[in-house]
Amino acid sequence: MSSNLKVRLSVLMFFEFFVWGSWYTTIAVYMTKNGMESLTHWPFTGNALAAIIAPFIVGMIADRYFNTEKIIGFLHIIGGCILFLTPSLTGNPTLFILMLVLYNICYMPTMSLSNALCFHHIDDQEKEFPIIRTFGTIGWIAAGLTVSFVLVNFVSRGLNPEQTALPVFMAAGFSILLGLYSFTLPKTPPQAKGETTTWRAILGIDALKKLESKPFFIFLLSSFLICIPLAVYYNFTQVYLQDTGFSNIAATQTIGQMSEVLFMLIMPLLFVRLGVKWMLAVGMLAWVLRYALFSYGAIDEVTWMIVLGIALHGICYDFFFVTGQIYVDKKADKTIKGQAQGLIIFVTYGIGMLVGTQVAGKIFNYYLDNAKELSLDRWQSFWAIPAIFAMCILIFFILTFKDSKIEKQIKTN
Repeated sequence: MSSNLKVRLSVLMFFEFFVWGSWYTTIAVYMTKNGMESLTHWPFTGNALAAIIAPFIVGMIADRYFNTEKIIGFLHIIGGCILFLTPSLTGNPTLFILMLVLYNICYMPTMSLSNALCFHHIDDQEKEFPIIRTFGTIGWIAAGLTVSFVLVNFVSRGLNPEQTALPVFMAAGFSILLGLYSFTLPKTPPQAKGETTTWRAILGIDALKKLESKPFFIFLLSSFLICIPLAVYYNFTQVYLQDTGFSNIAATQTIGQMSEVLFMLIMPLLFVRLGVKWMLAVGMLAWVLRYALFSYGAIDEVTWMIVLGIALHGICYDFFFVTGQIYVDKKADKTIKGQAQGLIIFVTYGIGMLVGTQVAGKIFNYYLDNAKELSLDRWQSFWAIPAIFAMCILIFFILTFKDSKIEKQIKTN
C-alpha cells in the first residue's frame, strides 16, 4: 500500500472518531445543564439501538448495492445535518432524544464501513490496519482536548464548553466535512453484489451454531454482562467529573484513550504470557478497580483516585474487548470470521449496551430522587454497584471459563 493511501485512510479514521468523541463524552453534561438530568441515559440507549440496526444497513444495503465510500459520505452528511438541528430542540426532550437516535442510526454503520473500506485497500491487514486504526483513538483524544481547551474560548464566563451546544455543533460540522472527504476516497464497490443475504447471517446466528461450545458461550455471556458496567462508565463519568469539581471534563476523559494506546502497544507481549483467559480476567479486574476508585474518591473528591480510575480504561478496553476479538477470530473458521465478529459486536455494543444504559439510568434516577444532582455520598454508593457487579462477573468467568485448545494454539504461535 502506498504511503499516500495510508495517510488518506488514517485521516478517515481520525475524523471518524473525532466526530464521535466530540459529542459522546459531553452530551450528558449538556443535557443536565438544560434540565434533562434524569434522561441522560437515552442518547446512549440510542447509540446501542443503532448498533443493533447497523448490521442490517451494512449487510442488506451497503454490501450489495452501493460503493462503500459513497454510503459513508451520505450517512455522515445526513447525520451532520441532524446534529445541527438537535440543540434547537432542548425545550422538547422527546424530540431532542429522537434526533440523537436518528443521528446514531446514521453514524454507527459508518464505523464498520470505514473498517471494511480500509481492509479492502490495504495489503497486509495485520501489520497496516492497527497503525491506521490508532489514528481513530488519536482523533477521539483530539476531540476531547479541542472541547476543553479550544471551545472554552467561545463560552461565557462561569460555563464549561461541555455545558453548551458547541461540542454538538463541532461534531455536526466535522461530520459534514468528513462526508464530503469520503467521496474522495478510493472506489470501493459492494462486495456482495448479486448475493443473497439473510438476517441470520448478518446477526451471526449461523456463526453461533458453528462456534457452539461451553467456553464460547461463557465468553459470550460474560461479554454481554460486562457491558452493563461499561454503559455506566460512558454515561455518567462526565456528570461525575462535573459534580466532583473538574473543569476540563472532555480533556480529562481522554486520559482513558491515551492509556488505551499505551496498552495496545504492550498487549502482544502480555498476550503470549497470560493467554486468553487471564488477559480477559485482568481486563475485568480493571473494571472492578476503576469503579472502586470512583466510589472511594467521591466523598473527599480525591483527584488522583478519579484520574487513575479513568486511566484504567486502557486495560478495561484493550484487555477485554481487543482480546475478545482475537479470541473470536481464532475460534472461528475462515468461512464465518466476519459473521463471528459481527455477532460479538451485536451482543456487546448492541444488546449489552442497550440493557446497560437502561439499568444505569434506573440506578442513577433512584439515587437522584428528584434532585438536580447527586450528592457526593450518593455518588459513592452509586459507583459501588457496578464495582460489585463487575466483581461477580469476574469470579464467574474465572471459575467457569477454560479453552485449552485456543490457549495451546496461542502458546504455539
